[in-house]
Amino acid sequence: MQALPDGEAELSLVVRLPWEDVARLGQEAGRLAAQMKRPVTLDEAVSHRLRSTRPAASHARPAGEQPAAVTAGGGVTSLPRISTTA
Repeated sequence: MQALPDGEAELSLVVRLPWEDVARLGQEAGRLAAQMKRPVTLDEAVSHRLRSTRPAASHARPAGEQPAAVTAGGGVTSLPRISTTA
């Protein structure tokens, strides 16, 4: 994880995707490149997709509230609940 100057953080991870999802990301990158009138990487297309499919949060979620996970196809699924015992 790396802190960025704009107050956000960057997290690097490895994700295994089917070629169909990679192709869709390529199409997304092409649409984004046409809008921005410059080349766009797949990383940038993924970041844009993730930012556009979730509401912006200015603070952490309250305890007990479950976040949503975004799938490569753009759908939203709920994450499994993590139980904690003290």
